[in-house]
Amino acid sequence: MKNVTSLRHAMLATSAICAVGWAGQAMAQEASTVEEIVVVGSQIQGSSVTAAVPVTVVSQEQIQAVAATSGDDLFRSIPQMGDVSFNSSYLPNSSNSARGDVGSVNLRNLGVGNTLVLLNGRRVVAHPTSRADENLVPVLTYNTNAIPVSGLKRLEVLRDGAAALYGSDAVAGVVNTVLQDDFQGVTLDAQYGAAEGTGLREYELNAMLGRNFAEGRGNISAFVNYTNRSSLDAQDQDYTASADRRPLFVGTRFEGAATLDGRNTVTPWASLQTPASFGTVRQGTTAITSSAGAFHPQPSTFAGCQVPFATGYCLDDGTPATAGADRDLRFDAPATFNTTVMPKLERVNVFLTGRYDLTDTITAFGELGYYTATTQSVQASTGTLSSMPITIPASNYWNPFGPTVFANGQANPNRLANLNVPAAGLPVTIRTYNFVDAGPNVVDVENNQWRFLAGLKGKAYGFNWESALLYSKAEVEDVSDGISATLLQQNLALSTADAYNPFNGGSLTNPSLGDATPSSQAALDAIRIKTLRKNTSSLTLADFKVSKADLFALPGGDLGMAAGVEFRRETQKDDRDPRVDGTINFTDAVTGQAYVGDLIGTSPSPDTKGSRTVSSAYLEFAVPLVSPDMEIPFVHKLEMQLAGRYESFSDAGEVAKPKVAMAWDLFDGLRIRGSWAQGFKAPNLEQVNATLVTRSNTRTDWVRCEADLRAGRITSFSNCARSGSTTARRSGNPDLKPEESETWAGGVVFQPHFIPSDFGRFTFTVDYWRVKQEGIVGLFGEGNALIADYLARVNGSSNPDVVRAAPTADDIAAFAGTGLTPVGQVLYVNDQYQNLLPQEARGVDFGVMWSLNGTRYGDFTVNFNAAHLIKFYRQPSPAIAALLAAREAGQINAGTTITGGGDLIRQNGRPEWKWSASATWRYEQFTLGAFTQYIGDVEDTGLRDSAGVPWVVDSQLTANLYGQYEFTEGLAADTRLRVGVRNITDEKPPLHSSGYLGELYQPYSRYWYVSVRKSF
Repeated sequence: MKNVTSLRHAMLATSAICAVGWAGQAMAQEASTVEEIVVVGSQIQGSSVTAAVPVTVVSQEQIQAVAATSGDDLFRSIPQMGDVSFNSSYLPNSSNSARGDVGSVNLRNLGVGNTLVLLNGRRVVAHPTSRADENLVPVLTYNTNAIPVSGLKRLEVLRDGAAALYGSDAVAGVVNTVLQDDFQGVTLDAQYGAAEGTGLREYELNAMLGRNFAEGRGNISAFVNYTNRSSLDAQDQDYTASADRRPLFVGTRFEGAATLDGRNTVTPWASLQTPASFGTVRQGTTAITSSAGAFHPQPSTFAGCQVPFATGYCLDDGTPATAGADRDLRFDAPATFNTTVMPKLERVNVFLTGRYDLTDTITAFGELGYYTATTQSVQASTGTLSSMPITIPASNYWNPFGPTVFANGQANPNRLANLNVPAAGLPVTIRTYNFVDAGPNVVDVENNQWRFLAGLKGKAYGFNWESALLYSKAEVEDVSDGISATLLQQNLALSTADAYNPFNGGSLTNPSLGDATPSSQAALDAIRIKTLRKNTSSLTLADFKVSKADLFALPGGDLGMAAGVEFRRETQKDDRDPRVDGTINFTDAVTGQAYVGDLIGTSPSPDTKGSRTVSSAYLEFAVPLVSPDMEIPFVHKLEMQLAGRYESFSDAGEVAKPKVAMAWDLFDGLRIRGSWAQGFKAPNLEQVNATLVTRSNTRTDWVRCEADLRAGRITSFSNCARSGSTTARRSGNPDLKPEESETWAGGVVFQPHFIPSDFGRFTFTVDYWRVKQEGIVGLFGEGNALIADYLARVNGSSNPDVVRAAPTADDIAAFAGTGLTPVGQVLYVNDQYQNLLPQEARGVDFGVMWSLNGTRYGDFTVNFNAAHLIKFYRQPSPAIAALLAAREAGQINAGTTITGGGDLIRQNGRPEWKWSASATWRYEQFTLGAFTQYIGDVEDTGLRDSAGVPWVVDSQLTANLYGQYEFTEGLAADTRLRVGVRNITDEKPPLHSSGYLGELYQPYSRYWYVSVRKSF
């Protein structure tokens, strides 16, 4: 093992040495060839003012070294990109969040929605399905997986606030994806890849076709990609094979910690209750239920059986403990159903570009894009929510407390003998239950995206001008299995064996796995349904812009200018299934209680739709203050960028934001640059237009943990098992204001021209940045609300936003002798979107680029890019600050998890260090490429010990290698063969309380691939 470890470290070190680099920093723009292609950073065509701002340019060569098969893979490889909250492995068991083929953009970790994404220099339509961010508000992203990676010419990342140039969303920066165009000929490419030790298999087919026409005045090019990937399943790897992750932490200080047992407390061993008003149900003198009517089935081998059955099951009084000896009554979905970690995928991407020179000075151009992706995943079975209890009528065939004789005159074979229950029987309420015998939920998601663009560009009176009309639309259809509450209760009322049976528990041989006594097929067919969520978003944009690199001459050179106007209309529509949006609702036929929605296990959400129009205008100047000809000591060149943009929103008011950037060359090869800008981000359409949105998440009822601790049932909060589904009622806010930001940046670019060219060309960059944000949209959060309720209750009061049921007799017993007032079950928590307090982030970027071409040993390129996060602090709101102070003072337990403020560096998806590097060696027809990436350690805030110290998710260093050969003779001429491996040392994602941290890591290790390309 020691030799293997040494070999692994040696391989990684070798890769790091030979691949010291990544995307060329903005200093690379010193080269005139790069200046001509860089689009992002300035609107002035042909201006060198982009030298004043930090831009990372990722070339095709570097993209090949990453070996990305999706936009998500590619964006993860850029150190300045933050955590990826929208990702294919995020598969909630509800359509309330985006799932399927989706990836998000989060530059600087400032939050999804704070980075603007462009395609060929113009905006991209947003993915229409949201998910909640760490502030618990719905955010929208641009779908990185809709980007055809194989068709990219380059990727440009402006690592600087750019709202003054590009408008809303460009708070952290801008990503411009530039596709190949002006292609002549035909190139076909096929690639096959596999993740070692798993069932993940992936193949791609790519075609690039292009043709010039009209004697070169025009060109039409087309790119086609087809990707097919099998699913990655839970049983493929130990860190996803079970929801009980305690075995993974054996030997650590968290060994045996109850919080690591992620098996679901909503299980096939139902938590049931007879009417509390009836009191205790007895068989003779034996109490079958608690005084509140609670009881549950369990294996007869478990302690506490009150009524045993010959089948090996029994009834026990009280609710299922799901802790201590009864912990194995929890349900382990990954182990039962081998659920999907990454869905089965089929993706098609088609993109056409065209241009035609109408005259010598006017060119027509256009784009036509289509993306479609279908995914299928196997997810956990449906479980109930506390917000929708369902009553089993007394007439149910399997009800042990049912009538002595059914309405049809048949004697009831399943009523227990010698009960103190009326002859008419008693109804039974399902408090928690998982419909495991109905099988896993199969989820099919289809994404579609269209893009149409037509424009004209040309030159007139010395100006470059361009105008275009763009329309883009995205659509998502999410189809999932489900169970109707209405249909379920109708079936539960049957007095025949075809009634659904929730009394029979799960599996006797392994209580956490499956259901060994399923209900009849007729019962299952009667309650199962398919549900549909359909989301659409659209972007309509028209613009006109002009630029001139030499508007007039100044002593320091030519003044450059750009100006433009833009109009855009954005829409979003979220059309929920009728059983979710309140069209079809459930009314309990026994109690008469009405509930919004009818889909079990999914919080009701109304349909939402909204639109906004935005009119904007911008103006930019490139001001040369000092030129080399002026021969001023220590001021070889001095340039300034001045920009401003005005935007008028139909729903968020008017804003105007400036930007200033400067580049000072002390001498040829040493540049100091800096910038200051203000930015803004308008609240997205869902945040503004949502009415009352309910969401259920697993949260801990901390006051019950305190009661268990005081009663001696647990020794620390890390062993508390009082987590469960908690419903939050969140309301939109039409009065939300845009989030404001201020960005400072400064850096140094050094090109040592004194080094002889025989040693290659070097460039070094260092850039410091700071971003301050105000008015970030967020929520207090139901988790924090429960902590606030805990703090209030230890002080004799309560949190009015936490609405609870009256305490039952069982609740009263659980709090006896603790000195705390008994509490009932949490019904829901009230909350509203609001502009919260400021956030500040600071960091430093480092870049190194080296190239040596034309030697007898070939051509060499090395690039390095590192991001160091110095500070990330979110000022807590007064309510959060009060909780933090109370925890510090010992008023509440140190094991509580308070979110929403404080020092966030190294927490969850914010490592202090990230770096990546790439290297390429080309010799005649042979190419060898390498890529290596480092992600620093982070704290897992969801796993804390009794002192409040979190688990640390280890850092990771991985390396990729590929080799290729291009044939030039015979039948194989113009053929390229490439063989490569990602993560050559087979590093697993570092251990996290969820198994792995999907926001930072992909859920597989070594990945082999081979590709063949043929050109005609």
